[in-house]
Amino acid sequence: MKIVQSTIRVSRLRSMPQQPVWVGGWLQHSSALLPFTFPFLSLFQIHKQKSQNFNSDSFCSRQQKQRVHPLQQKMALQEEEIKIAKEAIKHAIKALRRRHLVEEAAHSPAFIALSKPLLSQGSEWKEKAENLEVELQQCYKAQARLSEQLVVEVAESRTFKTAIQEKDAIIADLQSEVAKARDECSDLNTLLEEKTKALELMISENQVLKTQLEEAKARADKFEAENKMLIDRWMLQKMQDAERLNEANAIYGDMLDQVNNSSIEQLARQQVDGVVRRSEEGAEYYVESSIPNMCKQRIPGHEGGCGTIVFEYNSTKLISGGQDRDVKMWDTNTGALVRTFEGCVGSVLDLSITPDNRTIIAASGSKNLVVWDASSARTRHTLTGHMEKVVAVDVSKISSRHVVSAAYDRTIKVWDLQKGYCINTILFPSNCNALTFSIDGQTICSGHVDGNLRLWDIQTGKLLSEVAAHSLAVTSLSLSRNGNTILTSGRDNLHNLFDMRTLEVCGTFRANGNRVASNWSRSCLSSDDNYVAAGSVDGSVHIWSISNAKIVSTLKEHTTSVLCCSWSGFGKPLATSDKNGSICVWT
Repeated sequence: MKIVQSTIRVSRLRSMPQQPVWVGGWLQHSSALLPFTFPFLSLFQIHKQKSQNFNSDSFCSRQQKQRVHPLQQKMALQEEEIKIAKEAIKHAIKALRRRHLVEEAAHSPAFIALSKPLLSQGSEWKEKAENLEVELQQCYKAQARLSEQLVVEVAESRTFKTAIQEKDAIIADLQSEVAKARDECSDLNTLLEEKTKALELMISENQVLKTQLEEAKARADKFEAENKMLIDRWMLQKMQDAERLNEANAIYGDMLDQVNNSSIEQLARQQVDGVVRRSEEGAEYYVESSIPNMCKQRIPGHEGGCGTIVFEYNSTKLISGGQDRDVKMWDTNTGALVRTFEGCVGSVLDLSITPDNRTIIAASGSKNLVVWDASSARTRHTLTGHMEKVVAVDVSKISSRHVVSAAYDRTIKVWDLQKGYCINTILFPSNCNALTFSIDGQTICSGHVDGNLRLWDIQTGKLLSEVAAHSLAVTSLSLSRNGNTILTSGRDNLHNLFDMRTLEVCGTFRANGNRVASNWSRSCLSSDDNYVAAGSVDGSVHIWSISNAKIVSTLKEHTTSVLCCSWSGFGKPLATSDKNGSICVWT
């Protein structure tokens, strides 16, 4: 802009009238002022030449540095142009100042000289001087604007430089991240190759294992077929043995009937039954049992089912235990609740009472036994030691001190009630569902899931004898009053009577529709050992005569499976319980 103004000023001076002027005693031409514009013209040419040179140099440098960032190139070019513009402005300002001083010094004599002789020309020169003064002020203003533009350009240059630095930092970070990502990709590729190799190895091993598994399955199927064949043969042999044994028992029974009918022993025994055996300790009553045919009482005993009932010795009081974890004592004459025994944490699975009727023991599903005082219902002991639920318990008939229990941890434990702890443990291979003491208290009889009846010595814990009582699990054991025979019940729906001395079957009791309800369904013998009572899934109770193994009565009052039967020592009544918790008293 300054260069243009200077050019305009030169053109104006050239357009001034070419008249001689008297200055300082010399006649001078107005064109003498023209040389003062030369510095401005030369400065413009120099600036133009430098710009061309810079552009050519910049072009060469850009050709040489092709890899430089475009933004950096632009900033460098702007910085060079700003530097050149600064130098040009400085030269222009210096030239203007020199010109101003020269013009003031040169024009002042002319103004003085012209003002005296030529008043008309003085006013014209004065006007031109004022115009020049205005142009000078405009030049100063232009200089100020250029300075402001320069400041703005410098600020923008700094901003661009800061932005470039930030971008460079971001680029460096991104490059480092890219390098890390490449390293991670390399590691992942290596890991993937390793996993692929491992997977291929596992696949090959899996194929081998599948082949081995198929071979093992084939062998298992073969063994299973052989086992089934052997079981069938064994069952056939057992059936044949049972048939022969039943035939022998029938022959033996017929012979006994003939002997009894022709001898006086039958009459003597009938006369002895029903009297008091005062020679025995406790003077137990031994009366002939009657065949029940009528339900005298129906008692809603327990919630969830009643799985075990037992009569007190020489009493009509009945003790029951059920799924509601309570043990209750009932008066069978009235059906009234006498007492409730609490303290069991789990379901009551079996009950026993001492011969003196002072202590009640319950086998619980909570892996322990609970001992109560019968008169006060106070808990005397909690016997712990079993690892699984306790399913069977019995008290010695000689001493009220010793108790035996069986649990599903495949152990039988002998307890001392006076001491309150276990004194012996017997191990066996099959879980025990039922047990009872022998009449002399020296032998433990146990019925197992494998269908065997086993006899154990209580002192040594050794197995004395063993017999296959049933083809399926034994569910119940009931010892006769004289201790010579024992009744077993099994899941094969048979009830067998064994001779305790020889472990031979004395009788087998079965009935159409009579099916054992559970692994702990309890059958019983009558007090005179003449009858067998057993419940069924259909809610009926069958009573057999031991003498001829025939059904003498079928009781129907229960609406669901009968779980337990118990016969009073007085010969009547008979009590039964079912899965609904109901208790029926039969006379």
